[in-house]
Amino acid sequence: MGTFYIRCRIENSVDRAKSAVIPKLLVDTGSEYTWVPEPILEKLAIKREKKDLEFVMANGQRITRSVGFAIIRVGKSFTIDEVVFAEAGDLSLLGARTLEGMNLIVDSRLKKLVAAGPLPVALSK
Repeated sequence: MGTFYIRCRIENSVDRAKSAVIPKLLVDTGSEYTWVPEPILEKLAIKREKKDLEFVMANGQRITRSVGFAIIRVGKSFTIDEVVFAEAGDLSLLGARTLEGMNLIVDSRLKKLVAAGPLPVALSK
């Protein structure tokens, strides 16, 4: 698939005036969560809602991180999602859950995010 980066805006879900642009976030469909540098989330007063969540890194190492809630915007698309407080040495990532929430998919040929199209729905009989 290859890798590429996007620019996004993170907002405090309670006080949307508190926001920051992240100029370079790696799009990683292999990561469930979106990882944002801890100092940015702290500056935006995003609360640690879940502490000591365990993650397994690609090399098998187990780590713990805190998670909070934020609004993530990419272009005109946005969603609210759980974000990991990334520590020094962690990558800044846009994860699969956030992409699903924004209804975006990866165009691997063009290395960009595109609209996923209509959302499926189950009909009642």
